[in-house]
Amino acid sequence: MSLPKEVIDSGKAVLGIEFGSTRIKAVLIDETHTPIAAGSHEWENRLENGFWTYSLDDIWDGLKSCYRSLAQDVREKYDTKIRHLSAIGFSAMMHGYMAFDGEGQLLAPFRTWRNGTTGPAAEALTKLFQYNIPQRWSIAHLYQAILNEEEHVPEIKFLTTLAGYIHWKMTGRKILGVGDASGMFPIDIATKTYDSNMVEKFDALIAEKNYPWKLEEILPEILLAGEEGGLLTQEGAKLLDESGELEAGIPVCPPEGDAGTGMAATNSVAVSTGNVSAGTSAFVMVVLKDQLKKIHPEIDLVTTPDGSLVGMVHTNNCTSDLNAWVELFKEFAESFGIEADKNRLYEVLYKKALEGESDCGGMLSYGFLSGENIMQVSEGRPMVVRTPESRFTLANFMRSHLYAALGALKVGMDILTQEEQVPVEQIFGHGGFFKTPVVGQRIMAAAMNTPVAVMETAGEGGPWGIALLASYMVRKKEGELLGDYLSNQVFAGSQAVRMEPVQDDVRGFEQFIRKFKEGILAEQKAGECVLP
Repeated sequence: MSLPKEVIDSGKAVLGIEFGSTRIKAVLIDETHTPIAAGSHEWENRLENGFWTYSLDDIWDGLKSCYRSLAQDVREKYDTKIRHLSAIGFSAMMHGYMAFDGEGQLLAPFRTWRNGTTGPAAEALTKLFQYNIPQRWSIAHLYQAILNEEEHVPEIKFLTTLAGYIHWKMTGRKILGVGDASGMFPIDIATKTYDSNMVEKFDALIAEKNYPWKLEEILPEILLAGEEGGLLTQEGAKLLDESGELEAGIPVCPPEGDAGTGMAATNSVAVSTGNVSAGTSAFVMVVLKDQLKKIHPEIDLVTTPDGSLVGMVHTNNCTSDLNAWVELFKEFAESFGIEADKNRLYEVLYKKALEGESDCGGMLSYGFLSGENIMQVSEGRPMVVRTPESRFTLANFMRSHLYAALGALKVGMDILTQEEQVPVEQIFGHGGFFKTPVVGQRIMAAAMNTPVAVMETAGEGGPWGIALLASYMVRKKEGELLGDYLSNQVFAGSQAVRMEPVQDDVRGFEQFIRKFKEGILAEQKAGECVLP
């Protein structure tokens, strides 16, 4: 095993960068896939003119800041600089809407996955295709723009996701990994490209508009994991590294979505494997053996990075409101002159939740900062509800918020496991929800009523996952499948902490979720009555 400095100086390191909802993170790995340096940049989307968005300046300033942070980490740890790499991978939050004209200009502000503004389009396309089209998907955003008669639509020459946009600017190639592409438009699992029958139906649907484009003309080309995604150009290198030290010509793997990188980071690309990512949003991914029997608006059908069918339960909300309460308690402590370390505060409050009653003492909360499609909530209104009989303690309060973070996820997952009878023997967890040892894992096991395993690498998450996909592109053996590469080259001998569901927790979560579903009308009405 080479020393990290030797790996970096010889250009053998691999870089993965992922644009998450609240943080852009970079991870540099060595030849054994071990992280040796990291960088990050915090950012936040804004609600502007009715859309959740990030500006182009946010994107590029954030990327440069993240890379600068990585370069500083390398200097401080190893007294060297990054000049060349074996490979790079870029990934980002999936779905959304980034439409460009022939000059490469953005035609409308970036609309992220978080927007719940495409209901009519999603419903119409689901009916047309007989295939679930969630509101987050790019095709739903496009068709809603058409229904709204937005002026920019005829000018579209290229439609992509955030990861696809970054990759385009880095390499000049308009491509997407199949996993990210499956969140734009349905994929034909046999051909591993856009479903041609549905493409024809869409073109026929909008034919009377006489737009100067057909759908496949404006969508990115699809590549599978392991295929070559192009080389870092001189322009791309300058956009990434302001210092000019990073050389051009580095191979770049197909860009992927955060769902695909989560699957790679948890070795969950084989049939019947599953993983759950829980942070700002949450999603469970289960690789399916067969198509589902029915259309379920709560379940997306997407793919692994190498094109296998995946059932995905996605929720727009998870830890945002929970984090806000932790910040409130931090402010409370500081009002008494107590300097509260945030990590310690999370640990104390999360562990306090385990002292609470398994049904949260009758307390109920909804952590919906934004709309939540699974629960038919169009406008987020975080809310705490209790009856006079509820046991209002800190432990029950915190437990109710941990439960609520997974409430919508639980509703969708029950459809997959109970109605569709999809077997899930174990789920690998990753994301901020699992940062405090034991607590998030135990709550998730109760919600899913399934053992939850957390790997020692779980904290690395998406950027590590895209680094693994970049490494696979340049280091795989002839004919080596992605699942085999991950199992044999990356995760062989890796350690995971597995937690079985505590049956009292399971019973308590079931009681909570029953009240959660019964009380959802109050949350829906709050969106109508409590206006900004």
